[in-house]
Amino acid sequence: KKKVIDLIAPSVPALLEAIDGRSVTVGEEAVKLKTKGIPTEEFRMNWRDEILGVIANPNIAYLLFMAGLLGIYFELANPGAVLPGVVGAISLILAFFAFQTLSVNFAGILLIVLGIVLLILDVKAATHGILTTGGLIAMFIGSLMLFDYGNPAMRVSLQVIIPVVLAMAIFFIIGTWLSIRALTRRPASGAAGLVGEKGDARTGITPEGGSAFVAGTHWNAVSEAPIAAGSKITVKSVEGMTLKVAEGKKQ
Repeated sequence: KKKVIDLIAPSVPALLEAIDGRSVTVGEEAVKLKTKGIPTEEFRMNWRDEILGVIANPNIAYLLFMAGLLGIYFELANPGAVLPGVVGAISLILAFFAFQTLSVNFAGILLIVLGIVLLILDVKAATHGILTTGGLIAMFIGSLMLFDYGNPAMRVSLQVIIPVVLAMAIFFIIGTWLSIRALTRRPASGAAGLVGEKGDARTGITPEGGSAFVAGTHWNAVSEAPIAAGSKITVKSVEGMTLKVAEGKKQ
């Protein structure tokens, strides 16, 4: 109906016989085809071309690139983990192998890398989501720009970009939240971790001294007001190996 197909043939030999005698234009010269009965030879892709044919899909190349960046990040964040680094390195190599056959926009690559860096910095610096927002925007724009094609079929699909960016957002938002929580959480160990702990006065405690039992250990303790033996106490501060305590309720 569209007049874009000259004929339909059930097989290659039938096609060659059907087009025999037709005239085609090659450059400015008319050429008469002589194809009836000519031998044919089939060329198959080798393993290298078959691999390239799979990963040269823009969506696959994009996923490999993102997986490679994440794998390298996990390896740097947890030195010695090995597996993330190996997977990340292989994914990056395959991604760059695919990029050599695709029209890659290097501005898109730089924006994606910048986005990852901003997300990592927000986890480390805890800027309460400012860098995360900027990183996600940079990553999304970079993903749209990654392949420089006018044909939308040769770009990364939005159905791939949006889930990847959302997954990154969820992962790094959780990481930022855990980082902020760790910074604001009261220390659970060391001298600072004793502040606020409850205990018992094992002897009378005065400004000059006394003994208290806190966190499973006997401590030297002082208090601003005298505390009777057997009283409940609360640790107010730690000075060296001595606790400064206040009286609670008596036993």
